[in-house]
Amino acid sequence: MDRDWMRQRLDEFDQLTREYWSVRYSKGDGSGLRKRLFEAEPTVLKILRCLDPLFSEAEVLTEDEWAGLTIHSNQIQRAIGVLADMDEWAVRLAPDAPSLPADQFHPWVWDAARTFWESNHYRAAVHAAATSINAHLQNKLGRRDLSDAKLIQEALSDKDPEPGKPRLRIPGDQKDPGVQTRQRGALQLGQGAYFALRNPAAHETGDLTEQEALEQLATFSVLARLIHACHVVT
Repeated sequence: MDRDWMRQRLDEFDQLTREYWSVRYSKGDGSGLRKRLFEAEPTVLKILRCLDPLFSEAEVLTEDEWAGLTIHSNQIQRAIGVLADMDEWAVRLAPDAPSLPADQFHPWVWDAARTFWESNHYRAAVHAAATSINAHLQNKLGRRDLSDAKLIQEALSDKDPEPGKPRLRIPGDQKDPGVQTRQRGALQLGQGAYFALRNPAAHETGDLTEQEALEQLATFSVLARLIHACHVVT
């Protein structure tokens, strides 16, 4: 909704009402102002009904042969009050929700992303986090021949290690179905994060929103914690 425009139209109608009554009280000809009031009324009614269902049956202008024109200014004032407080309602009356402090992400993620984040370069922050995890994983495995999704695939593969190809293993009994499930899940999460998040961050243009970037950093933080917890088998 364009709240500024809505407020402007309501203020204009309110001012027009004041001018109309001022002319009427001075016994002047208010026919021109009356015409403008009726011309403005449809838009005012639309605004009222858009703001609150309680305004759905609201009347702004009524007239009869005995009382003449009646202007229900209280409806306009209520609507102006609603508009004045809507932004505050959104903050003050929002349901409580958990926060996600970025500085509590895994250090591999936040230490790499922080400088870019503070300068509002959100896509670059995500890319830096992914690059950092890749570097730490290369160091953990002692490999420089692979990177990103291919490195994740070999590192978390359930195949036995080979010469020059050490593996990562989720802690626990490797014969336990739950451990095996987490191992496969870590592999799929890692590949998905690099394919779906790191690659676009590296190659696409245009920035992410702050919320999108925060969610993506959280994903990489989960991956970093999994990799950090794994032990290397050779």
